[in-house]
Amino acid sequence: MIREIVNIDEDKCTGCGVCVPNCHEGALQIIDGKARLISELMCDGLGACLGHCPEGAITIETREADEYDEVVVVQQIIPKGKNTLVAHLKHLKEHGETGFLKQAVSYLRQHSSEVPFNVDAVIAEVHSAKVESTGGCASGGCPGSQAVSFEPQNLHFAPAAAETPSALRQWPVQMHLINPAGAAFQGTDLLLAADCVAFSLGNFHSKFLPGKSLVIACPKLDQGKDIYVEKIRRLIDEAKVNTITIMMMEVPCCGGLSQLVRMAASQASRKVPVKEIIVSIRGEVLDESWI
Repeated sequence: MIREIVNIDEDKCTGCGVCVPNCHEGALQIIDGKARLISELMCDGLGACLGHCPEGAITIETREADEYDEVVVVQQIIPKGKNTLVAHLKHLKEHGETGFLKQAVSYLRQHSSEVPFNVDAVIAEVHSAKVESTGGCASGGCPGSQAVSFEPQNLHFAPAAAETPSALRQWPVQMHLINPAGAAFQGTDLLLAADCVAFSLGNFHSKFLPGKSLVIACPKLDQGKDIYVEKIRRLIDEAKVNTITIMMMEVPCCGGLSQLVRMAASQASRKVPVKEIIVSIRGEVLDESWI
């Protein structure tokens, strides 16, 4: 059959990661400093990642291809190294492709002497990986858009004497609309939040926003993210922000927000401390660390 498959020119790829959140199927990952297609099975060939590669390293290749063959795919991935193979096998597991996963494991065990790394360690790492019902891909599609219903826990709102005040210091807040030269950003502490964060965190205004200038963006759905990189660079170099706090949801596509900041920081002449805060879809802070 004729299939359209993403092709990555590793000589051109810089590993910037801008393409990753734009792959709706989660088939792209940055591994060992390069963008890798970890699953041809999940690549729809529509090229959502194409326009987001600043190096032009991604193209769509139309070629004659047999029906998907997991053994052939594993044979092609092994030369790319252990990390790429592990990512591919985890990807199969997350998407509920147990038949293909068994094929891959069987092939690896039968040919362990030909594989240039420890096959048992690879299999153990894949089997130990957990697929959470709120964040995995067992039902297919993007984890960030998988529907989940839950009841909020421990809701004990005390009667308020007045409306809860907003901690917002400036307007606008959407990345495309802000002006890095605006007075509100000069010498401030910047909070760069994914669009969904404030709707998940009940104490977003009271705990995380006070004293900070706010910018929001969606690394998956927004267009023109090269503009975002330049604006963040200007906030660092021209507005001379003191710190940057990135608040992201736990879903994989949100990681693109951190990648945008890293790209901007690498182009900036100043260095600023950057903190990452990861928020669960249940409104809990999962991790908070300086990077």
